[in-house]
Amino acid sequence: MAKFDLTAKNCQYLDRHLTFPLLEFLLQKNVYDQSSLLKFILETVSKTNMVDYTMDIRERLTLEKTQPEELNQRRANVLVGLKELQAEVAPLMKCMEELKNPDTLKDSKSMIHALQQTLDYDIIQSAQKLSKYLYECGNYNDSLSYLYICMLVMEPNDKNYLGVLWGKLAVEILTLNWPTALEDLTRLRDFIENYNFSSIQVLQQRTWLIHWSVLVFFNHAKGRDLIIDMFLYKPQYLNAIQTMCPHILRYLATAVIINRGRRNALKDLIKVIQQESYTYRDPITEFVEHLYVNFDFEGARKKLHECQTVIVNDFFIIGCLDEFVENARLMIFETFCRIHQCITIGMLADKLNMKPDEAECWIVNLIRNARLDAKIDSKLGHVVMGTQPLSPYQQLVEKIDSLSVRSEALTLLVERKHKAKTQESGEGHWKYY
Repeated sequence: MAKFDLTAKNCQYLDRHLTFPLLEFLLQKNVYDQSSLLKFILETVSKTNMVDYTMDIRERLTLEKTQPEELNQRRANVLVGLKELQAEVAPLMKCMEELKNPDTLKDSKSMIHALQQTLDYDIIQSAQKLSKYLYECGNYNDSLSYLYICMLVMEPNDKNYLGVLWGKLAVEILTLNWPTALEDLTRLRDFIENYNFSSIQVLQQRTWLIHWSVLVFFNHAKGRDLIIDMFLYKPQYLNAIQTMCPHILRYLATAVIINRGRRNALKDLIKVIQQESYTYRDPITEFVEHLYVNFDFEGARKKLHECQTVIVNDFFIIGCLDEFVENARLMIFETFCRIHQCITIGMLADKLNMKPDEAECWIVNLIRNARLDAKIDSKLGHVVMGTQPLSPYQQLVEKIDSLSVRSEALTLLVERKHKAKTQESGEGHWKYY
């Protein structure tokens, strides 16, 4: 199973605190040697201020019954550093206490203005350092308070503002606050797209954002639509995936498969999977290829079985297992029915990895829920399909989606050329000082 594990690739683009849940998940799955994995976690956590977590990992490794004096001294040093930083931000806390009255809280603009007028830049810098320090200690909720203050007071052109945005997103993810995490993700994405990064820097920022966003999208109610819109229909992010991290296609394919309302995205997904098949393949992308490119139903059935193993061992999408299997079976069934008008229940059961009785009940439920135009002949054990023409409305939606993507790509191309032309004309003039 380690062959299809993406933890090592994903962790390259995640903050080390975000990697701890992934590594603990792997420990439960026994994908790798437990001792080796614990040693890696110990090495990673040693770079933070999480002394208690370090001690816990050492105990699980059964290194020593008593903790070394070095760790006790390190804990004392961490506490000393924390008190020093808290002393530096004492004026900030005093100011916040004074502003905690009903009249001030009603007007957020006046509160921000008061903070900016009262506090000097050094105190804000200390607040940012304290938030980072608390974050490294694993005290995410207290870190969030200071990050929020920094976001209120700092100007977007501040050199530390981008770090604050990343920090707040990390804290919201670690505290499982998904609605706010989605807001922070959108804010950070807008900042990255509008900031004056070099081409390499913006590609790196987008790649990191793609990996962090997967954590948010698969835990938010609207995430299954948003991940498709961002990864598949925003050319700059699709380009980042194809250039830097084609393994993200696993999560994009999963989102399309489990999202019945976005079946029109399948055509575009298939194109991307085929383009990148030489750089990345796994059972999920191969399932799509077998079913919609090769029309190999036997191959799709086998890959569906492998997909279940992959999903069970993937931290990001394990919660989608039941939906994935249900929708994947439905996709096999729909594709098979487009080719054959009369199908035996036994043949369908074989294609869907189900027993004949289970397959018949499953088809009955589809018909009952008005998701299938078909009739069952119980005597002969046949399913007789009705005609399923594509509605004009659905055709119109697909055309509009296609035009929208092309228009966005054309707009970006025009803007890029205009920007390059402006820079060239600017460089050609003499500069007088």
